[in-house]
Amino acid sequence: MKSPALLILAALFMSLGAHAEPAPANHDESKVPAYTLPDPLRASDGSIITNAAGWPKRRAEILELFRTHVYGRSPAAPVQMKFELTSHATNALDGLATRKEYNVRPGTGSNAPSLNVLLYVPNGATKRVPAILGMNFSGNHAIHADPGIALSDRWVRESKGGCVTNNRATDACRGKEAGQWAVEKILRRGYAVATVYCGDIEPDFPGGWQLGVRAALHPAGTNANFKPDDWAAISAWAWGLSRVLDCLERDADVDGKRVAVFGHSRLGKTAVWAGAQDERFAMVLSNESGEGGAALARRFYGETTAIIQQKFPHWFCGNFRKYADNESALPVDQHELLALVAPRPLYVASAAEDRWSDPRGEFLSARAADPVYALFGKAGLGVSEMPGTNQPAGDVIRYHIRSGRHDVTEFDWDQYLDFADRHLK
Repeated sequence: MKSPALLILAALFMSLGAHAEPAPANHDESKVPAYTLPDPLRASDGSIITNAAGWPKRRAEILELFRTHVYGRSPAAPVQMKFELTSHATNALDGLATRKEYNVRPGTGSNAPSLNVLLYVPNGATKRVPAILGMNFSGNHAIHADPGIALSDRWVRESKGGCVTNNRATDACRGKEAGQWAVEKILRRGYAVATVYCGDIEPDFPGGWQLGVRAALHPAGTNANFKPDDWAAISAWAWGLSRVLDCLERDADVDGKRVAVFGHSRLGKTAVWAGAQDERFAMVLSNESGEGGAALARRFYGETTAIIQQKFPHWFCGNFRKYADNESALPVDQHELLALVAPRPLYVASAAEDRWSDPRGEFLSARAADPVYALFGKAGLGVSEMPGTNQPAGDVIRYHIRSGRHDVTEFDWDQYLDFADRHLK
């Protein structure tokens, strides 16, 4: 098998040759052209959905459009899976939690993928607890400095600070992402915390599929040729989140019917797509997911379909390339992705300094999902004007734009946990 470095170089040259230079990003509201959004309630036959009973048919149509044109098609859940508890500590985090680690193998063959799941459960609970499941960027060891977390042995991106050597994590990487994971806060509020490294499923670079589940599950392995509507990285990661949910459903301490899926940035896109497809997720929390996530594609502001495909060609299916700088031709837009979460609770969050993710486009997308929530008698977002900074608004759909940059902060977690308290407990 080729080395990761060679795979990166090969994929980079291919991507540079495959795309024309995209139009520059726009950060001026006065230069946003007019656009028309597809109606999430208008079925393919032209009829209008008017009640909850009619939504499943339309929902299936929208899912099919996203699978065909944006994210690609994922395989079904494996018929057989293995769940191995690899560690179990009842006095983790100074007694606050029980720490469990699972090895999850979707399939039983020798080529079955292997996902390492970290789970913290608050001690003292008298019944199964709700959980927040999110994917991490650098390995489970990165979300907390807890020395009992197994250090990932998978490919990890080199980063500032020098804790990664030859694309492998070292002990110096422990707790690297702890600032984005309010682990103790979440546990004290009565929620379990579950996470899996995205690189366990597919390393995040153009050739990473050869080291991940897409090669493992394809009959041709690393020689696979993907069709234009085959799954790409975001779909692979979302598929992995569903396999972790399979695991949580079997854990005696977790209520598998009360699991919120959370994600930030590219993993926020992943969380929304996972929640859109898998209705077992009881809640979706999207943190600054931007283009290809919560932000409207047709709104020419910040990152665009062309820019994101030039930088990250492995995230989306081949068909999505047709819509680079051609968003008006897309048969769907991201408000319809958010609408697929209905009638379950949905939180969309932005940051004031994160213009690249188009905060207003995220708000408008959430607002445009309201009509689908109304089919179920849900209040949805329920506001017409974008709220002020640090002033959350909404009901079953909720939105905030906080001060600061592209990140996950304590303010964000406070809002998510308050939201979860209202809808998951």
